Amino acid sequence: MTEIQMGYFSPKELGFAIRAERKALGRTQQWVANQCRIRPATVSDIENGKNVELFTVMAVLNALGKGLQIVDRNIDLDRLKDLFDEED
Repeated sequence: MTEIQMGYFSPKELGFAIRAERKALGRTQQWVANQCRIRPATVSDIENGKNVELFTVMAVLNALGKGLQIVDRNIDLDRLKDLFDEED
């Protein structure tokens, strides 16, 4: 099956993804805050989709070993079809 990457198109969706990655890595908000020299409340703000400086979001992603990728927000119907095709 072909892997399909879905993008995050709102601050809330990105925050949810950052929280999921942080938890998957077993890191606390305090740990991330210490790595980025920011307040734990700022990490919480990011995870809740609040308005935070882009540099701060990038620092948090970097601390978690993650990055951003620019993707087309339009659904590629051919790639979507691959999700539902049965494997041989």
